[in-house]
Amino acid sequence: MRIEKLILREIHLRLKSPFETSFGRIDKRRILLVEAFSEGISGWGEITAGEGPYYNPETVDASWIIFCQFIAPLAVGQEISAASAIASLLAPIRGHEMTKAGLECALWDVEARQKGVPLSRLLVGERDVIPCGVSIGIHDSPEALLTAIERELAAGYQRIKIKIKPGKDREYVSAVRQRFPRIQLMVDANSAYTLADLAHLKSFDEFGLTMIEQPLAWDDIYQHSRLQAELRTPICLDESIHNYDHAKAAISLRACRVINIKLGRVGGHAEAKKIEKLCRGESIPVWCGGMLETGIGRAHNIAMSSLSGFVMPGDVSASRRYWDEDIIDPEVMVGPSGTIRVPVAPGIGYEVRKSRIETLTVREQSFESRSVAVPVI
Repeated sequence: MRIEKLILREIHLRLKSPFETSFGRIDKRRILLVEAFSEGISGWGEITAGEGPYYNPETVDASWIIFCQFIAPLAVGQEISAASAIASLLAPIRGHEMTKAGLECALWDVEARQKGVPLSRLLVGERDVIPCGVSIGIHDSPEALLTAIERELAAGYQRIKIKIKPGKDREYVSAVRQRFPRIQLMVDANSAYTLADLAHLKSFDEFGLTMIEQPLAWDDIYQHSRLQAELRTPICLDESIHNYDHAKAAISLRACRVINIKLGRVGGHAEAKKIEKLCRGESIPVWCGGMLETGIGRAHNIAMSSLSGFVMPGDVSASRRYWDEDIIDPEVMVGPSGTIRVPVAPGIGYEVRKSRIETLTVREQSFESRSVAVPVI
């Protein structure tokens, strides 16, 4: 596969309603899309960095710079054996997993289209349908949260995740459990607590939660191991896991009993597959987290979630939960039973609405292949 051309675009999309976590509220997304060209075929990926360095250090503007000044010059014009080989090509660049993943995912889409197979099959996925959960942001009151949950349960979602932070946690979880005593319920703290909150966090055991996600520092594994030893509730690690080695360390230290795999956070499909295989062998369930993606990022999440280790409902919900109008056709739909059917068309399985992307684009940069590839030393 020769990487002949790359196009990086920034688009802006307004969310249907604001989404609040422990580190802030957002109502509009700035999103970077990567289009890769090889042998007359193009594929698409999405850089899932946030507007600010709050989930992790990457941001939209930083990703733009890293992609334009470092990633594209390393990649364009190069011949690679498969999409998975791009990781070694980009290895000199430390970190910036989300930015790398945007290109890697686009190349996986290209490879699947070239071979005429759905991306899920290229990844060796085994599921025809995937179970879906939903992530609900922090609300102004428990009553408002209960109304939102009722709406999502009526839509068929199999698992409810609610964001929490100090001051908006126990009262909210208690209200949800009283109203919905048997639903799969988890909470996501996005690193809002410390070990000084041990007694408070232990009190969540009474709610029978499926898991508590990333309660402590975003880059910590060891402190989570100390906390998990004190809790009945399984801890799920998210922000702390950037690669296979982090996942292996977390499992070895018993820092968690569940791992959330996000394509952007771990650098793309190849690393996600390694982590999924490790966790499957260690009987650690995994699931797919979301980053308020467009349909392009969502389609990659669906393909990844077809792998057999993804045994828990992920944050792979319908396009219309977030956008009045998505950038793929058809939009991602969730069935009445709370599942998404894995597409069977080649590549990501959805038609990218390029004309809509062009109307949403606020900046664009192209990178053309040179006539002769520069050897990688």
